Amino acid sequence: MKVPPLVSPGPALTVDEVRRYSRHLIIPDVAMAGQQRLMNAKVLCVGAGGLGSPALMYLAAAGVGTLGIAEYDTVDESNLQRQIIHGQSDIGKSKALSAKEKIAEINPNVKVNIHETRIDVSNVLELFAQYDLIVDGTDNFATRYLVNDACVILNKPYVWGSIYRFDGQASVFWAEYGPCYRCLYPEPPPPGMVPSCAEGGVLGVLCASIGSIQTTEAIKLIAGIGEPLIGSLMIYDALEMSYRKIKVRKDPNCPVCSENPVQTQLLEDYEAFCGVLSEGAEIAVKDSTITVTELKTMLDNEENIYLIDVREPSEWDIVRIPGATLIPKQEFLDGRALAKLPQDKQIILHCKGGVRSAECLAIVKSAGFADAAHVSGGVIAWVKQIDPTLPVY
Repeated sequence: MKVPPLVSPGPALTVDEVRRYSRHLIIPDVAMAGQQRLMNAKVLCVGAGGLGSPALMYLAAAGVGTLGIAEYDTVDESNLQRQIIHGQSDIGKSKALSAKEKIAEINPNVKVNIHETRIDVSNVLELFAQYDLIVDGTDNFATRYLVNDACVILNKPYVWGSIYRFDGQASVFWAEYGPCYRCLYPEPPPPGMVPSCAEGGVLGVLCASIGSIQTTEAIKLIAGIGEPLIGSLMIYDALEMSYRKIKVRKDPNCPVCSENPVQTQLLEDYEAFCGVLSEGAEIAVKDSTITVTELKTMLDNEENIYLIDVREPSEWDIVRIPGATLIPKQEFLDGRALAKLPQDKQIILHCKGGVRSAECLAIVKSAGFADAAHVSGGVIAWVKQIDPTLPVY
């Protein structure tokens, strides 16, 4: 679907700007007017991580006049495998500030606004209203639904991307011309069903593949060229090196973008809407959670416990808590794990951060192991609080 240019042309280019953007200017579909639109545009990138890194770098190189960066996290060593806007010397630094410094090197003519805060219902509408276009580089469902609902309310287009292991997806959501994110995914997946990149991993270069698609779509929208991915979902499989497009239709009963929406304002709590834990897991962990310090005491005192690591074998190979037995989460989901559990020991479960072990705890308790417990913070908490010599991931 072709749409009109999102941004009107800005002032005439200087001689230096003509030299910088000459390869754009000689493309008939872009030309001088298209470049002037890019230079007059204001784009907000939500996140300066895996997807935000290539998007910000190429938007800056393309000459987008104003770039906003909404990012509250700091650079961690585990980010460097895929978040290419950051480097070794940036570890511990604000991601927003690190990204701003790199953008200044790429194109000093770009104005950069950094918003070092977590976007939520209290600030998202005011923040998004300052920009023409939103690029969604988030990695959690709560923020994705928040971004969608805010953009529908403000009638803003946004370019969405998602990555996991070797697979990526991208689309453009603009309720005025097509479906929104809720038309594609009316409800979030059940808690714990879809692992995050931190739990399941991601091929670093996949971020560049999807991030570059997002940037291309942003440029097309700003300049009014080509046919953006409105009403289409692009699916990329890196292992097969295949791209395919699926049509996405506007849902006439969408609660936020239909002609008669039932939700005309932001939800009060998007974390609650998406749910980190299932209802069963929330009940299970209520009085059955221990700290890593308590676990260390149990192990030192050789208490009668059976410590189970519910992560994947690839994670087990990176780091493990001494004395644990590996039984991956899937074996609890399909019931195979239950036959392996001793009846004469207290079952203690742990994972990387505590989400997967909480879900497994609900299964174990429902099977009759009433005194079972899980470890809050998992392996990460163990490394940080008990044995900092071990690696984290």
